[in-house]
Amino acid sequence: MSGTPPGAPTSTYRIQFTPDFTFADAEAVVDYLDALGAGALYASPVLEAVPGSTHGYDVVDPTRAREELGGEAGRVALSKALRQAGLGFVLDIVPNHMAVGDNDVNPWWSDVLRHGRGSRYAGYFDVDWEAGKLLLPFAGDEGSEEEHEHYRLAFWRRGNAELNYRRFFDITTLAGVRVEDPEVFEATHGEVLRWVAAGEVTGLRVDHPDGLADPGGYVRRLKERSGVWLVVEKILGADEALPASWPVEGTTGYDALREVCGLFVDPAGEAGFTDLARDLGVPVDFAEVEHTSRALVADTILRAEVRRIAALVRHPDRAEAERAVAEVMVNFPVYRSYLPEGLDAWRAAVAASTSPAARALDEQVRADPGGELATRVQQTSGMVVAKGTEDTAFYRYTRFAALNEVGGAPDRFGVPPEEFHRRAALREAGTPLAMTALSTHDTKRSEDVRARLAVLAEIPDEFAGHVRRWTAEHPIDEPSLNMLAWQSLVGAWPITADRMRAYLDKAAKEAKVRTTWTDHDEEFEAAVAAWPDQVLDGPVAAEVAEFVDRVVLPGWSNALGQKLVQLTAPGVPDVYQGTELWDLSLVDPDNRRPVDYEVRRRLLRRIEEGWLPDVDDSGAAKLLVVHRALRLRRERPELFRGYRPLPASGPAARHAVAFERTGLVAVATRLPVGLADAGGWGDTVLPLPPGEWTDVLTSRPVPAGAPRLADLLDRYPVALLVRGDR
Repeated sequence: MSGTPPGAPTSTYRIQFTPDFTFADAEAVVDYLDALGAGALYASPVLEAVPGSTHGYDVVDPTRAREELGGEAGRVALSKALRQAGLGFVLDIVPNHMAVGDNDVNPWWSDVLRHGRGSRYAGYFDVDWEAGKLLLPFAGDEGSEEEHEHYRLAFWRRGNAELNYRRFFDITTLAGVRVEDPEVFEATHGEVLRWVAAGEVTGLRVDHPDGLADPGGYVRRLKERSGVWLVVEKILGADEALPASWPVEGTTGYDALREVCGLFVDPAGEAGFTDLARDLGVPVDFAEVEHTSRALVADTILRAEVRRIAALVRHPDRAEAERAVAEVMVNFPVYRSYLPEGLDAWRAAVAASTSPAARALDEQVRADPGGELATRVQQTSGMVVAKGTEDTAFYRYTRFAALNEVGGAPDRFGVPPEEFHRRAALREAGTPLAMTALSTHDTKRSEDVRARLAVLAEIPDEFAGHVRRWTAEHPIDEPSLNMLAWQSLVGAWPITADRMRAYLDKAAKEAKVRTTWTDHDEEFEAAVAAWPDQVLDGPVAAEVAEFVDRVVLPGWSNALGQKLVQLTAPGVPDVYQGTELWDLSLVDPDNRRPVDYEVRRRLLRRIEEGWLPDVDDSGAAKLLVVHRALRLRRERPELFRGYRPLPASGPAARHAVAFERTGLVAVATRLPVGLADAGGWGDTVLPLPPGEWTDVLTSRPVPAGAPRLADLLDRYPVALLVRGDR
């Protein structure tokens, strides 16, 4: 890390731009974000994208601001409003790929289709020109295939096996871009860097760096050219660190998400959930599920990528070369290595492979770690891991869904406080300006759904009894999906049948057990689609509602606890749009629903006037925590330095998690059901550092010495203490 970059925000607030939420709409809430305490608006991609796109990651022209969002004039007006409010502007950029098709939406790609290898943009895209004409797998059937001068319009099913250009995962409409080429870097980044130079963009978030040929070289160039706060969407394994040579402030926070959320999961619940899963026929060996899922992905939807890499291996048996390439990528202990850094991960993957061609692959890669073979294996291993683990295994291994999160470790049942404190101290020492997150546009479920599900780990037998009874009434004829469905229903309750139906349809297809996105089991899909109405219109719905009433209060306690910890622990916390109130969203596109900012404005105005809301359905208590913590970070950044665990003392000490920074103490309740069952805090105290303290949430003075937690946490299950009279 290279010191504190100019414009490093105290916090960020993520906005998802869509044609229905434009630059002008964002400009209209700048005053709200300022009042909330946000340090910067963190924007989803804003360059010209596919018409109608609701996410913006399908860029078609990186040289201009997106017209559907308000174009250049709208972007400039928003930038001006943010600067006037003293807020930063962090931009999400997409260097790995651009949207393509057999149309003229993307001008660079269209030129390639017209002129083939002779196009001035032919080298912009990662195309295997030696394989012949560009294969475009966009035809609806074999009868509509067409031969053109420079490309073949082919049946879409041929793409996974025959594609001759790199893509984003298995999405053939997103073609890989060669930003390792300086000319391509300038062409794709010039406009954004112009905004940076003008002071209109103060930070950058890099999407999917693992897809790049040379991520380290890329971020070094980007940092040199921009000089701003820079974070990368790098999904780290549970025990993995960012390459030390990368001049970035850190990741986008999935590592912190695992640690913070895991802190509120009771490890004692593991056996009960394992027993329930096994009884219902759900797999309980995560390593086996993960390996099988990755192998499926390598052998099917990423078959073209495996073949292209194997063609570079100097081995006489092409089939064995393909097997070796697939095995090594499937066996990666992390998403990818960054050779020559990360050699241990590479060695582990090779050692676990059985193909006799693995040795030839290993020798060739190590002899030239910057060569094409090494580069392509590393670019593709992240695709195999992401599609195999996140988008397949997480929908098959559904023992306890709260752990099945991007960057998560479903086989590690929670995070002990000692581990949390150790990792928080490491973040403060090494990457204090890394982003931290609890909800993102890519999370499998929102932070508040996870917080409620964490309660179930405290009452596994009670929940198991309900699930067995409910399943007997309304089974889904695929055990993993059935287990996931009941957890999701409880976690997101109350939820409409339409939202639940859309979620289960996606989950079933991602799992690839009974149906997939491309090979449909229509009868099974129809049964899954009918399930939400059958449950919600029948007597089981009342039982679900009654059970949710039992877990909702401790769920709110967990939600407030994990939010306060995230907002005050080391790192730069991000608040995903709308999650300053309770948010019970599931996976995208459910988490991109419109946010009602007027409701939030009204509640915030009352809080600013001194209102201390109850912990209730309104979610205003969460807004209070977010507001007070963010404002404190922005107004008194000197408090958010250093890190020291602060242990409680007494019979309920394990139910408190607390830490001190510099003149600041954060306190949260964990495992609230067990705390209540034990009779509450009793004589448990929290020994404080010397001085007078004030709880910023309630504005109450705190007794010096060792206050009783029963008194400190009588109003809220969290406290935010500042030394002196606040």
